[in-house]
Formats: sequence, structure tokens, C-alpha cells
Amino acid sequence: MTAASWYHRDISRVVAEDLLAKAGKDGCFLVRDSESVSGAYALCLLFQRHVHTYRILPDEEGLLSVQTIQGIQAKCFRTLTDLIGAYQQPNNGLVIPLLYPVNRAREPVDEDSDGEDGGASHPPSLVPHSGNIVGSTSGWVSAQPNKAQISQQLQLRLQEQVHSSPASDFMGFMAEYLSHHLQLDLEALRNGNLQLRHLSTALVTACRGLHSEIDFTLAGLETLAKVFDPPASPRSPVREQGLLASDPDLELLLSKISTVNHLLSSLEKKVLKTLQETVTKHKLALPSVAVAHPPAAKPMAVQNFEVKVGKTQRASLTVDVESGTMAITKRGCSSPEETISQDKILQLIKYQSMQSKVRLVYDRDQHRSLTRDFIFQNARKREAFCQLLQLMKIQHSNLDEPDLISVYVGTWNMGSAPPPRSMASWLTSRGLGRTQDETTAGIPHDIYVIGTQENSLGDREWVEFLRASLKTLMSIDFRVVALQCLWSIKIVVLVKPEHERRISHVNTSSVKTGIANTLGNKGAVGVSFLFNGTSFGFVNCHLASGSEKTHRRNQNYSDILRSLVLGDKRLSSFDLTLRFTHLFWFGDLNYRLDMEVQDILAHVNKKEFEALLAVDQLTLEREKNKVFLRFSEEDISFPPTYRYERGSRDNYVWQKFKTTGVRINVPSWCDRILWKSRPETHVLCNSYGCTDDIVTSDHSPVFATFEVGVTSQFVPRKAPGSSAESLACIEWDSIEVIVKTASRSKCYIEFHSYCLEESQRSGENSSQSSDIPGFLKLSWSAKQLPVLSPILSDLEYLLDQHLLLSIKGMDSCESYGECCIAMRSMIGSLAQQFETFLFHRGEETGSMRGWMKVRVPKDRRSTRERLYEWISFETDETESDVPTFSKPALRAIRSRPLSLPDAASSYTNPAYFIFEGVPNTWAQCPSLSEPPYSPASDTQADRHPGHSPCRRLQSLTGAQAASSSKEQLQRSPHYPVSETTSCGHQLSLSQIGRHKRPKSAILTRDPQTSGDCSLTALHMAWCLSDVDSEPPKRGSCLGPSQPEGRKNLLRHTRSALEPPPQSCWEGARSQRDTRRLNRAGEKYH
Repeated sequence: MTAASWYHRDISRVVAEDLLAKAGKDGCFLVRDSESVSGAYALCLLFQRHVHTYRILPDEEGLLSVQTIQGIQAKCFRTLTDLIGAYQQPNNGLVIPLLYPVNRAREPVDEDSDGEDGGASHPPSLVPHSGNIVGSTSGWVSAQPNKAQISQQLQLRLQEQVHSSPASDFMGFMAEYLSHHLQLDLEALRNGNLQLRHLSTALVTACRGLHSEIDFTLAGLETLAKVFDPPASPRSPVREQGLLASDPDLELLLSKISTVNHLLSSLEKKVLKTLQETVTKHKLALPSVAVAHPPAAKPMAVQNFEVKVGKTQRASLTVDVESGTMAITKRGCSSPEETISQDKILQLIKYQSMQSKVRLVYDRDQHRSLTRDFIFQNARKREAFCQLLQLMKIQHSNLDEPDLISVYVGTWNMGSAPPPRSMASWLTSRGLGRTQDETTAGIPHDIYVIGTQENSLGDREWVEFLRASLKTLMSIDFRVVALQCLWSIKIVVLVKPEHERRISHVNTSSVKTGIANTLGNKGAVGVSFLFNGTSFGFVNCHLASGSEKTHRRNQNYSDILRSLVLGDKRLSSFDLTLRFTHLFWFGDLNYRLDMEVQDILAHVNKKEFEALLAVDQLTLEREKNKVFLRFSEEDISFPPTYRYERGSRDNYVWQKFKTTGVRINVPSWCDRILWKSRPETHVLCNSYGCTDDIVTSDHSPVFATFEVGVTSQFVPRKAPGSSAESLACIEWDSIEVIVKTASRSKCYIEFHSYCLEESQRSGENSSQSSDIPGFLKLSWSAKQLPVLSPILSDLEYLLDQHLLLSIKGMDSCESYGECCIAMRSMIGSLAQQFETFLFHRGEETGSMRGWMKVRVPKDRRSTRERLYEWISFETDETESDVPTFSKPALRAIRSRPLSLPDAASSYTNPAYFIFEGVPNTWAQCPSLSEPPYSPASDTQADRHPGHSPCRRLQSLTGAQAASSSKEQLQRSPHYPVSETTSCGHQLSLSQIGRHKRPKSAILTRDPQTSGDCSLTALHMAWCLSDVDSEPPKRGSCLGPSQPEGRKNLLRHTRSALEPPPQSCWEGARSQRDTRRLNRAGEKYH
């Protein structure tokens, strides 16, 4: 039976509030599944533009009741429909009776009938749109049943079972029977006929193909049985009836199945008995089988690189990984000029201004170190050189556990065709795009994750094929960590044998997103595990196809994100993308290019991929923050991977002729690999491309390789002390949150981390306001925030830890948003400011900022350099020539706060700025895009050995205020700006959503456009440091020293579209500059 129309199943809180806001009437309501309690519901009710949420909880007997405050007797109901009916009456304890149900939208029934990817065909709609079905028992029931309603009820039961079987054609026959012939059998049954003639006819039709399959199987089994025991071979019914019966019936089919069952159960016994008798009769001794030892791992060959040293001199670099040495030989010389052992190499510095240049820093003797610059033939050769040196360091290090591992991720839609005999190019990252150099292509990765779609091979057959392929290439017998399948969607995780013991807490899951989310021809499979102390998640998906189904693909992504059960169960309330240190998401995402076919082909021929990426649906949807929020993807430098002519890679087949007409499949980058990592972790994509020699499918296989920093299970060198001074602690000065919600509930913060014995929670927020419709501003002071005690106090351990925070409502305990904060930048004796986004179910739901510090005891501050910190980047060759300053100097502008991912280019909501009193029609000024930084706050005493100086969030300092007049003109929305100046520029409507917006609070007015020109939700935090009339107090990240003055400022700026007067800028900045510079000199103590 169907659900009541006001029951919206598992939609999110944000979606529910949006639906109620669109309805707009007091008394509008809907019911959704509770996000905090399994089996419970949430009743959402609109009153005076605010959404009130009530939890509906089941008791031990299954009775439902609305949660009440302590001491109030709850009313119990047997069904959800009864409960809703009762609360439609007045005076029942709600803010307003339930008056207007908000009905859920009817789901389309043909959303995923593609047929263009070579996938399985889909059955017809299993549920007709006609019929009068209303909610009753437990939210479900029908009116007085008749034959038509019985048919509909049975069809719904069939639909519930469809997800457990891939037999879509068979289910189609059964759906046809339930729709048209069931009523005839019911009528015959009422007249006393028990034969169900129409059901028998439907089964015979559905099983017609089974007859021929069994006939051929029987013939083969009989032949094999006769070889070993001819007299005992049973006479097959097939021989009596003929190989193809003209009118097969169910009795004949059952007879055949019985014969197959008999043959299979007896055949093995017969063969074994015959062979034993043969050995005994002829006195044969079975030869001993020699155990084949696996081949030893191939030693690394010595590699040579031709480089340029200085302006004209040529030389050769010889890297011997096995011996741990690197030799430098000048051209024309027979012997090396210098041989450097791996323990003498101190650092590699990659130049970003010249992609082929690297600087080597090494020890010449005990008292001095030297630097040598080398220019390689190309960037790929430089990367290969760096990778070999890093591998040499790893192999010869004395570490018990690795700091750095390599991860291979591959995705391929196999098009229901068997794979080629060799997949070497795919597994060694060779082909088109950013590929591995031939000198490093044969180096085995630590982890291989292979995702396939439309894979027709059996599960075991596919795994063994992959293992055999890798063993042939690498001479290593890789171990299987996990295999998860959903119909033809498969994911396999393989690791080196030495890493098998380091893998734990393996979880697998799958989600169907086919027709009505019940068919598994589309969906996702996922695997998660811990590698020592680092959590990994991998998701392989196959989303809806068709150029016009972008929204459906977005919905597929949301369904997968919501329904995949992976990772630590204690983090199940957190957004899936926050549960792992590193999450990799890949597959046939099926996003297409919005461009005419001939134009696409012209750009592909010219390798003009930038023009195509500008119309790539996935890129556009990510810019709108519809999907893959804060994920990363390496630059695409290979041609679209779909839809090729099978058998070659020379032509795209973009026309598909069907009975309904010609279907256009434009060449597109359907197959993608993205990732998302926690802040301040190490992950580097070394290759991203596709093969050009695997042609069995209309998709090309895609690969990506990653260098990933991992942590070990930390063992402290000293026993923890018992005094407070010897224990680390995490202290909070204040936290402020802005969430997108129409609720006015009080909230608390839940704190999770692997470094805590158990989760902690704060008290309810100390203050809140909702001046802006649709948004709620919450604040906590130090009094409401707990002091957290990590289980270990060592700096080396704490540098790798993260805190997960969740904002939850006091009434419903449901999350309004979650975030992740890296502890690395928060370590010190002074509170540091942080800011970050809030996420929930893949959506950005708000922002958080505050002040915190992580205190580490003095005797616990020792640490070490990680292997992945051994290679660094030089942004400009002239950086080392920058003059030093005797007083605190400004640090170069950073691209983002360290606790943040890169800025996406959308979710532009002006309400966040109005909270801070900043007009939302100004556009940003790139010259002030980031707050500068004073290195005085990172003095040598404040730095940790092996750790780069902590980069903290700072406000504008006095050095910028010196360039007063010109900068103030540039801040003015009326200042004429040319394209060559560095100040703000206006955003046109076409530019909105395309700019990489820096974290800036300075906005320039754009009177020509009515579009939303504000920045992302988080950017409001930057605004505050430039518009506060007075600096904030310590202990409060926002509050001015005179609340009333702040209130007047907000009231003024909300109604005006002009920037704050010059005195506001000058006064705020001059006071803040003094405070910042005074604090900059303080040292870690």
C-alpha cells in the first residue's frame, strides 16, 4: 500500500523547511523520517514563518506519540494517520493545529530508462497511477478492498521485492499479470475453479527461455556422465519430448529441473569413484605436485635522467633505489662527479614557476649543506625523479610503520563486454592525460581500488583476473581487502601483502538508485577501512544517463550520500564526506557536455579541453554547490571518454538509432575520479588520465594515482603524568554559528574525535537571533563549552588529530550541520581563530567560527619530520631573495585558512552578510582577498620540529592601512576600475558562479545586475574584521565592547547599500592593528 501524501519519507530537514516555506500558510505540515532516532518520525509545522519540529516516537508496543516535556502525559496512537488526525483538532499542545498537508511530489516512473549505456532493460511501471489508496494503518491502508485494489496492493509488494533480484524481464511479465490477468483468476476462483489458468500461462511465457537453457545443460551433463558410467546414465526427458518442445508446460520444466538436480548431485561422486578404481586397478602412483613459489618482487632498475645544471651545462642523474644512492655525472665524463647517499639528502624543493625544475638540498659534510638545481626534460620526468627519491627514502628508513602510501583508483564502464587479455595500460596509468612516466609506471602501488560498471563477469572471476593481471605486471600476490557488488557495479580493493595486517574495520555497503530506487542497474557500492590510524572511504557509482537528466543525477548523488552505511558507526549522524580522513568517489557519473556534437568534435580535435569543461555538467553543478561540495578533481587533460566506437578509439559514435527515433549521445567525460580529504592532511594526485588501447567498451578506462599521508597507531614514548600540567587539553573561548533554518530551537554542540575517549556535548547556546528570515544565529561562550581532554598528550599525536562538531537541536536532537577542524593549527598557549563551513547530507547549511586553543605540556612537544614533508614547493625562484625585516613583516597572502577546503564558486546567500551589517550587493576586491599574516606569531619558539609554521587566521593589519587614500578609493563602489588594476571588479550575471572567489569581505556594488553577487556562506566571517566599529573582546569572537553600538551599526547597514563611512574603516583597523602587532610578538610558552 502507498504512504499518506503528507508523509515524505527520508527527506532532509532543509528540504522539509523549503517545502513548508513554499506553501507559506500557517498550519502547513508534513511528516518525515527522523534523522536522529531510527523508526521515529519528525512532524514539521509552519507557524509565523517559523518551522516547529516535533518528534514522534514509538514505544515498546509500537504505539506512536508526540514527544512532550517531562511531566506531561503523552497521547498514544496505533497509526501515524490516527495521530495526524487527532492533532488536526485544536488545543492539542501544538503551536497551531495541523491544517494544510504539504503533499510530496509524484515520482516519475520512467526516470532511468536509458538503454544507451548497454545496460539491462527495465521492466514497465509496476504501479499504475489510477486507484484510490489512502493512508491508514501505520500510515498505510486502503479503503474497502475490491479486485482492483487487491491487484494494486500485490503490485506494490512485487515492487518491494524487485530490488532483491536482477530478473527485470521476469518481473515485467509478473507485473503484466498483476495488472491485467489477476482479476480474471480471482473471478474464476470465486466460481470454484482452482487451476489459475492465467498464472500458469504467464509462468510458461516467462520461463520459455529456461527450457532451452536446461536442454543444452542437460545434454552436456548427460554426455559427461556417460563417459564415466554409461549404463547408469538416466534417460533424459528431453530425448523423449524432443530438444525443443512445441508447447512446453510446467510439468515438463519441473521434470527437467529434477533431472539436472540428480545429475549434478551424483556426477562428482561418480567421477571420484571411477578415478579411485583406476588408480587401484593399475597400481598408479600419483605424482607429487611441486609447490610453486611466488616469484620474487622485481628489483628496481637503476634509472637515469638527463638534466641541465646551470645555464648550459648538461649532466646525468642516476638513481639506484636498491642501494640508496644518487649519482651526478657531467656530460662527457665516465665517472660520477658526486655520489649522494639517501641519508644525506635533506629536502627536495619543486618549483611551481618552472614545472621541470627541482632543487636538491643535501649534506656535504657535518658542518655545511649544499643546494643543486636541476632542470629536467619535462615535468613528467621531474615527478618521476622525485617519486624515485621518495621511494628510496621509504625503503631505507628505519620506520616500523609508513608515513606515506600510494593509492591507485580506476574506474571503467565495461559495456557488458569481457575485458581484453591485458589491462596493463590501465593498471600502470599509461595512455592520455596526466600519466605516469615509464621509469615509474612499473612501481607497484600500496592500494589498488578498481571500480567497474556494466561488468558481466562473475565476482570471483573478476577478482582473480585482477590479481593475476597485477601479479604479471608487478610480481606481487596482492591480497583482497573487500569486494562489493550491486548487479553489474563492482568495487574491489587490493593491497600489498605487507599491508594486510594494517587494514582493519572493513565495511561495505550498496545503494540502488534505479527505477524508484529499487533497481540496481544504477546505484553505488562502497568500501571503508582503517589503514593503521587513517580512515579511507571509496565509492564507485553509476548514475542516471541521458543529457537531460542532470537533476536526476544530482538526486542519485544525494541518495547515495544519505544511504551508504560506511565508516565508524559512532559517526553515522555526520555527513558521509566528513567521516573519513580521505574519501574517493568515482565511477560512471554520466554528466554530459551541453554543446552541439560538431562543436565538441572540433574542440576535441584541437585538444581545446578548457572550452569543453566550461559546458561540462558536473563542473557546472559543482559550481552551483549542487553536488560534490568541497571535493577536488585533478585537471582534465584527456579527451572525453564516452561514447567511442567499440574496437577503436578513432571515432565517437554519437548517434544511437532506436525504434522511437535517433538518440544523441554527445562525447562527454562521463567517467570521473574525485576526492575529499580532511583539512591539513597530505594528499597529492600524481596522475589522472585514460587509456587509449583498451577498446572492448564504448567507454575508455580512467585512472588516477595519489600520494597519501597516513598515521600510525601512536605509542607514547613516556608514560602519561597525573598532574594537570602534564596533560593536554582543548579549550574554547567562544563559538558562533549561522545556520540556514526556519526553526528557532535552542541548540547544543556535539564533539567527536578519535583522540577523545567518548563524545562530549556543550550546554545550550547562550544567545541567538533570527533577524533574517530563514537563518538562525547562535552563540556559545566559554561557560557553555566543555574542556576536552585528549587520551594522549604528545604533540606528535595531536598534530594529526581532527575534531568533528555537530550542531543539534535541543528539541529534536537532529543535526543542523557538521564540520571538521584540524587541531594542527590550533596548538599553542594563545587562542586561535578558526572558521569553517557546516555540511549536512551533502549540502552547505551554514558556517561556524570561534576561538580555541590546544595546550600541550612542555615535556610532550617533541615530534619528527614526516616523509611527505620532505618534499616542498617553491612558488617563485626569487622568493629566497626577499629582504628580511627587523620588525614583524607581513606574510604573503594565503589562498585559504588551513581548516578550510578550497572555495567553491557558488552558494551565494546575502543573508549571511546582512548579519554582519555588510551590504550584499558589493563585489569582492581581490587586492584584499585574504587577511595578511605576521610571522612574528610563528617565532622559532612557537614552531614544532618538522612542522611548518602554523598559519593562523588574522585580520587586516596596520601595514595595509598605510596605503590609505588609494585603497579607500578602491573600496568605494563608485571608484572606476580598469581591468589592469588589482582592486575589485564588478561581477556580471554571466560571471556569477564561475569566479574562484577568494575569502574576502570587501564587496563592490554592481548596480547593473539584479543577481546575487555575494560570496559563499562562510565569507561573512571575513566581513566582520573590516566592518566592526570596535575590536571584539577576548572570549568572544564577535561581540563588540558596546553591544548597543553594534546594534545601531547593524540597523543602519541593513537598510543602506553604501559601504561603511571612512571613519569606521580607519577606527576599526587602527585599533585592531595595535592589538594584532602587540600579540604577534608573544611566544609559545
